[in-house]
Amino acid sequence: MRIIRHWAGLGPQDRGASIAIGNFDGVHRGHQSVLNLARRGADAPLGVLTFEPHPREFFAPDAPPFRLMNAEARANRLAKLGVSVLYELPFNAALAALSAREFAQQVLAEGIGAAHVTVGADFCFGKGRRGTTEDLRTFGAAFGFGLTIAELLETEGRSISSTAIRDALSLGHTREARAMLGHWHRIEGEVVHGHKRGRELGYPTANMSIAGLHPPRFGVYAVHVDVLTGPHRGSYGGAASMGVRPMFGQNLPNLETFLFDFDGDLYGEHLSVALVEFLRPEMTFDGLPALIAQMDADCVRARDILARA
Repeated sequence: MRIIRHWAGLGPQDRGASIAIGNFDGVHRGHQSVLNLARRGADAPLGVLTFEPHPREFFAPDAPPFRLMNAEARANRLAKLGVSVLYELPFNAALAALSAREFAQQVLAEGIGAAHVTVGADFCFGKGRRGTTEDLRTFGAAFGFGLTIAELLETEGRSISSTAIRDALSLGHTREARAMLGHWHRIEGEVVHGHKRGRELGYPTANMSIAGLHPPRFGVYAVHVDVLTGPHRGSYGGAASMGVRPMFGQNLPNLETFLFDFDGDLYGEHLSVALVEFLRPEMTFDGLPALIAQMDADCVRARDILARA
């Protein structure tokens, strides 16, 4: 999959795709429905047009973190779904100032040369989000691209949305989130150096930042882990702690993952950690022996869950 971060002056190889437009936060089943329709929308490569940063981050930079996935995770998921070209456009003041008509003409038609466009039924675009799907249909007829509008999906009477998935993850309901996502919720990123307390306790962990992401319920999870880079590439089971580690004072939230049956150095490598099942909330203990005993029990339980997942 090619990733393109501008729309001006593109060559023929990067134009003429059938484009699905959206933020695609989580790449949930609703997003996948839009992608499937885009795939059938034209005899053309499948493309996605999205934005970085998320427009909500641009307009409200001090708001609490809300994203389900970072740009790296989103790109990895879209590539797995067969997207050929990802237009990850910078969302800035210039783009935000484009009217709906200017966006359709300058970005979609003249910029990326969309052969066909597919959007969700609730899609709005242009300055002040004033453009509607009917406006987009009119502009498509004027500027030479087709349009497909995808109906919103529901599960158990509730619309599938990034908001609903965030709600489920806040409660630690990983399987409910999976039902809406169509895949396990994953946190992806680089392994960074931590305080190395886990190694001292006999449980060395791969530490990852969750900065900018909506934090799932703090606690311990059974996890699937894919090591994406480096000599240890592969899939592993594990147990992960999400949160602020109250046993050791005040800390920034992060994800610390212990990989089962693994021995190696992961610093600087990129991991994808799937939250399979919430085991317990964060706790404080009366000393390190009690903590280690609980970690032993967590790993036994996680192994059992993963064997059946």
